[in-house]
This record gives sequence, structure tokens and C-alpha cells, in this order.
Amino acid sequence: MSHYCLISAGGTGGHLFPAQSLAEVLLDRGWRVGLNTDVRGRRYADSFPHTVEVTETSSATFSTQSPVGKALVLPKLLSGATRALRHMRRVRPDIVVGFGGYPSVPAMVAAWLLGLPRIIHEQNSVAGKVNQFFAPRVRCVACGMWPTALPKGARAVHVGNPVRATIKQRAGAPYIPPGDYPMQILVIGGSQGARVISDAVPQALADLPTNLLANLRVIHQAREEDAQRVTSEYNRHGIVAEVKPFFADIARRLSEAQLVISRSGASSISDICAIGRPSILIPYAAAASDHQTLNARSLVAAGGAILIPESLFDSRTLTEYIASILRNSDAAAKMADAALSLGRPTAAEDLADLIISLIGGQSS
Repeated sequence: MSHYCLISAGGTGGHLFPAQSLAEVLLDRGWRVGLNTDVRGRRYADSFPHTVEVTETSSATFSTQSPVGKALVLPKLLSGATRALRHMRRVRPDIVVGFGGYPSVPAMVAAWLLGLPRIIHEQNSVAGKVNQFFAPRVRCVACGMWPTALPKGARAVHVGNPVRATIKQRAGAPYIPPGDYPMQILVIGGSQGARVISDAVPQALADLPTNLLANLRVIHQAREEDAQRVTSEYNRHGIVAEVKPFFADIARRLSEAQLVISRSGASSISDICAIGRPSILIPYAAAASDHQTLNARSLVAAGGAILIPESLFDSRTLTEYIASILRNSDAAAKMADAALSLGRPTAAEDLADLIISLIGGQSS
């Protein structure tokens, strides 16, 4: 009988994408895999292999501003934990892997109550609230960034952030430096898009010297409610741009880019490094413990990225940095090499090895 891993993740792509990558590896090794998520995470479940059994449980976050919402958090989490408990008694997973966020709470609580082997994967440089709570209560914390700030008593292992199979297939794809030929700029704001980036990028590109602008094509991920406005801005400036809320072929878009403009979420940085592309990073200012700035520190220190704090971010500053990269092909190539040097395309395999070691060393 093959081993069964129950993955608990939800909320955003930052939690679901590395979970998907682990699922792909474990399935290839003959494991059975289940995904426990919430209604938000269910949106990403379709990208998981079809053999992954998906169950949905109720979840909630204390960050809601509504008094009624706050009062319903504990009942929702308890309801979710009860359902997860019944599910685990039926499927008896060999190990439960949490990827953080409140949607992972019900499954992690159920696994704790049942005494099942469990670990968590923390994507960011600072553990989120849920992972901070569970970190001392699991066998180990698999860390995507290093070093990672964890509570006392937690055992940390650096494995990197798993990247999806489509990213791994293009890992280390040859980089074509900027030059006097068609070039592509990829703008990504994380799975939710980023309004501050969408507001600044079209004008920043429009202010580039004509000889650079004439060669540019833009691929821009924007929030659904912003997409039409951003498209209109590009059209107004005569810039060739494709604007969508989500790109299913992001690996291809990354591999074809001369420059990436992005938030510094853990998954975005991991994808950029796995393929190896120069980037301009704008950390999300409201991120808990400023973890997006910390996520970017190694890449910036290695010379693979330029960081612009959101407080200093505007179209004029962005224009200057974009021009400095597109005008210097040698420097851009060095940035690509620096990013690639930090890539960990085998992170999912390393996480799978860690999981196998925790249950006795058998792969299936």
C-alpha cells in the first residue's frame, strides 16, 4: 500500500504553488496525495494533478475588521477542524504537511489531536502567525528562505521553496540580454496582482527613451478590477502590452523576459531565481514583519535584483532603473547569473526526501 500525504494549504498562490510542486513530486514517487484547503484555495486546486483528492474545510482569519466576523472565527475553525478530523480518521495519512495561512489550521489541529506525523513549510523569511504557533509542535519546519525567523523550540531545515513543474522545466533557460531587438518586460504582483505597481509601470515605460521603448513588449499581471484601466494606459502611450489577472504559462513568460518587475513574495522570488532573470523588486509595505523586504535580501546582496521600497516607489524612479538595466547588456547578464546562482529548482525533491526520512525512509 502506497504512502499517503495530506497537504494543508490555502488562501493565496504563495501557499498553494509550493504545495502543488510537492504534490507533483510525491505522486511521481508513487505516493497518494490529498489537498485540504478552503474556499479561496479551491480556486487554485484545478492546477493540481487530477489524482489529488481535494477536500474543503471552513476557515477564517482574525485579521478581519468586522466584529461579527471576528466572533465567527473560532466557530469556523472548530467546524473545519472537526471535519478534518473525520476525514483523517477515514484516510489515515502517513504525514500531514502544512503550508501556512489560516486555511491550514483545521488540518494541523486535527493531525495534532490524532498524533499524526506532521511538518510545516514556511515560504518567507519570517514565519507567519499560524506557522509560528505550530512550529514548536511539529517534527520540523522546512524553510524556503534562509535564515528564517522561527520561535524558540522549532527545528529548522533549509530546503528552499518548491517551484512548479513548469518552472523546473525551464530552470536555467538561456538568457538573452537586452539589445537593439524586441525585448520583453514581465510585470507580476503576486497571485493577487498589485495596484501600486499597475499604477506606476505604464507611465514609467512611456518615459523611457524612444529607442528603448520601440523594442518593448509588456506582459503585465494586474488585478481583474484594474486590468481594463491598465490596458487603456498602455494603449494611450502606444505600448504593446498583454494584461491579464493571471498567466497560466508564467514559466514561458519568465524565460522569455529580459527584465522582471515584481513584488518580492517568496514564490515569485523562487521562480525568478530558478529560471535566472534580472528583476526590480517592490516589497509589499504592509506585509507582516516586512517579510517581503527580508525575502529579497539575498537576491539583492548577490546583485541579482534592484529593490525599491514602496515608500520611495514612483514612475520616475522606476524609469531610471529600467533604463539602467536595458542599456547595459553585460550588467543585465550578470544579474541573471546572480539570480540563477540562488535558485533551488530541486526544493520540492528535497522537501519530499525530508518527508520520507521523517516516516522511516521508505519512498512508497
